[in-house]
Amino acid sequence: MDLQALKNKYDIIGNDPVLNDALETAVKFAPTGLSVLIQGESGVGKENVARIIHQFSNRRQGSFFVVNCGALPKELVNSELFGHVRGSFTGAVDTRKGYFEEADGGTLFLDEIAELPQESQALLLRVLQSGEFRKVGSNKVEHTDVRIVAATNVHLYEAVKRGKFREDLYFRLSAAQIRVPALRERKSDIYLLFRKFTSDFSEVNGMCKISLKPDAIRLLEQYRWPGNVRQLQGFTQALTATLSVKVTPTLQRIELSAAQLQPYMPREQGEPIPVLYEGPQPQSAFSQDERQALFKAIFDLKQEVDALKARLDRRELPAPQASVPEEEAEWQGEEYTASKPIVHVEAPREPEKDGSLNVSRREEDLIRLALEKHHGNRKLAAEELGMSERTLYRKLPPEYRKK
Repeated sequence: MDLQALKNKYDIIGNDPVLNDALETAVKFAPTGLSVLIQGESGVGKENVARIIHQFSNRRQGSFFVVNCGALPKELVNSELFGHVRGSFTGAVDTRKGYFEEADGGTLFLDEIAELPQESQALLLRVLQSGEFRKVGSNKVEHTDVRIVAATNVHLYEAVKRGKFREDLYFRLSAAQIRVPALRERKSDIYLLFRKFTSDFSEVNGMCKISLKPDAIRLLEQYRWPGNVRQLQGFTQALTATLSVKVTPTLQRIELSAAQLQPYMPREQGEPIPVLYEGPQPQSAFSQDERQALFKAIFDLKQEVDALKARLDRRELPAPQASVPEEEAEWQGEEYTASKPIVHVEAPREPEKDGSLNVSRREEDLIRLALEKHHGNRKLAAEELGMSERTLYRKLPPEYRKK
């Protein structure tokens, strides 16, 4: 059977080289009888690969059982896999066969094998080595002829290093490996799958198919699809159900642009978004309130100096204590109105001899002005300066500390 015929038979869509290699490897491993480990993220189609191995093997006439190891209750795993005898535990009212006995002569697909408890891993290793097992509660050794195809969506050797998976079982399973690529690794297949899913869904429900314009296709391909093919299928079906309408003789297909598709694109829970960094901060000599007051002082000082320079250029230097309501309104970033209080300010002190500005002295002046404006009310003065009352108290000018 050629590769395209194989894809058609198992409803596999895509032409990605990594996907093609995985399918070809499955066909090569199939007749050998080797245990096979299939690796890949959840939703990439690992079960399809396992079915291909079974169908192209000498066991195709036997049973194919799928066991999700992650869904088995831990206390019942051994009973489900190997069976139990009557009375072996509470609720065991009859002797029961397990999957290994039921699948004798066929293939057992163990999905999410990394979820098996350590005890069950040891029993599985024994079956792989000798075909021997015992039912829970029985001393009788029984035999089975089962081929194991296992699958995992975790890095299995990392689980070995963490002590979560037996190393001997890993090496027993990993001799023959197949990796199924994630959907984001085969971007050229995403729109092919989209077309397949919308076509199938619309035919069943008598609705128009959904097609995408080039910009919408790019949008679809840019998303990472963490749920892979399974997620894309669910998304496509929901999109078709939401936006499509019943087929008419004049309407068979609806085409969407990127702008029309964008509102319906998946939103991942917990996906990265821009946030303020709240990790370790560089050491600073100032608290947050102090830095805020400092920035305000520097900004106000610059505004005052610029205003002074402008008056010097016009040779209109005001006398100390002059009223300058226009500049006050400009500092506050608001339009001046007569109803607002006028703050009287001193002319700025001269720069230090080295050309720098004494920011601490300037900040003290601002605090003094705010206190004068609010008649010594520290709470209102602190709000005016944009700092906490506690910070204001620490920075009070000498003449206010005893008040």
